[in-house]
Amino acid sequence: MKNKLVTLLAAAIGLTAIGLASPGLKARQTVQTELLDIIKQDVSSSAHSYDIVESLTTEVGARMVGTPGADAATDWAVAKMKALGFDNVWVEESQAQLWQRGDLTASITAPYPHKVVAIALGGSVGTNGQPINAEVAYFDDLTALQAAPQGSLKGKIAYVGYRMERHIDGHGYGKAVGARVAGASAAAKKGAMAFIMRSVGTDTNRIGHTGMMRYEEGVVKIPAVALSNPDADLLENMLRREQPVTFSLNTSASGPTGDTVTIANVIGEVTSAEQPDELITLGAHIDSWDVGTGAIDDGIGIGIVLAAGHYIAGMEQRPARTIRVILFAAEEIGLVGVRDYVAQHKADMPQHMLGAEWDFGNGRIYELEPGVGPQALASVRDFANYLAPMGVGLASTNTAKGQSDMSLLGEAGQPAFNFAPDGLDYFDYHHTENDTLDKVDQDALKVNTTIYTLFAWYAANSGVDYRK
Repeated sequence: MKNKLVTLLAAAIGLTAIGLASPGLKARQTVQTELLDIIKQDVSSSAHSYDIVESLTTEVGARMVGTPGADAATDWAVAKMKALGFDNVWVEESQAQLWQRGDLTASITAPYPHKVVAIALGGSVGTNGQPINAEVAYFDDLTALQAAPQGSLKGKIAYVGYRMERHIDGHGYGKAVGARVAGASAAAKKGAMAFIMRSVGTDTNRIGHTGMMRYEEGVVKIPAVALSNPDADLLENMLRREQPVTFSLNTSASGPTGDTVTIANVIGEVTSAEQPDELITLGAHIDSWDVGTGAIDDGIGIGIVLAAGHYIAGMEQRPARTIRVILFAAEEIGLVGVRDYVAQHKADMPQHMLGAEWDFGNGRIYELEPGVGPQALASVRDFANYLAPMGVGLASTNTAKGQSDMSLLGEAGQPAFNFAPDGLDYFDYHHTENDTLDKVDQDALKVNTTIYTLFAWYAANSGVDYRK
């Protein structure tokens, strides 16, 4: 197989200026297709991306900003990229605010006492070791909380019980996450002492889902906590009995510290000998929350993009454009690393020809949405037709900006592909203690790694200006 690949690569010299369906170049089109076939066969039979996720979760584990795990992840990524054959590896450092999680105990104290499972939201203040015990006021969703009369929650704990819906594309997250981000300040404006909510997750496990929240300037900061879904059910069962329900919350040494910490984007390249300044970017984020081992979010993404780069680095023929893999820092606390990346690379953003990130899903990719210029759509359709037998459809829209971090590169002008994977079980594990290696769908991971590798090679060698 390797000998055939070498022969085809030799035959493919000069293909970099064409797409799969360039008129009048059927012979070259056939060679390019056969190259993609070989890549597909090789990568789809490899467990390399899973091995990378296993290495990350075993040797590093949780990678929350400001913890020893985050520093270990940077060192791990640099060493891994070099070992995988990336010929140019470096870090770009910047600063982020430090938040720390303290101990937390929570319970329903009346009318029927129960200890419950809860977790502080990222960025939340604590109770300074002094328990809060107060009556619970129920709201269906964030909008209902925001509509509460001024002063109506004085001396109470506000609770939002909105239950996230499960969807293949994860779009239920958008409606549910609003309360996580803005609920504490909304409750504080009405006089609440604390804010609790049903976890933003689709599971029925007795495990809380963390995630970032924000305080509004000038609004009193109150503790913000997520209940596990079963304990949210328990609380609501009591509330339906139309008796006062009281809740106790106690946290220590938790909250924003006022300090900053160093974060690092880790970048590796497979450099082109032809057009080294033109970049095809693959992205994932290297940080995770301090719960679980960050296997799904975003160990899968790291495994995919590193394995794709490794395969291309091992090919006899260098790609016509440089493949740049970016492991972004501090995504979980507000896309901090990518903001710094965009600022540092503002001058060379026109050389960012096309990008794709993985930061959602555990199942197989089922759709490709482009975000390219109108002339480039013909090349996109050619590539989508090639992927069709793998179960990947082409979206009817052309509005992709890139997932997560990569969306800021999209806003800065980089064209993008968004690959949509099956995310039905993603929010069962998202931001929980259950985000561990055993949850990774290994068969889907092989398929998705294959698609990203095909994408990187195709985009690097198409010669298409994806802005036009």
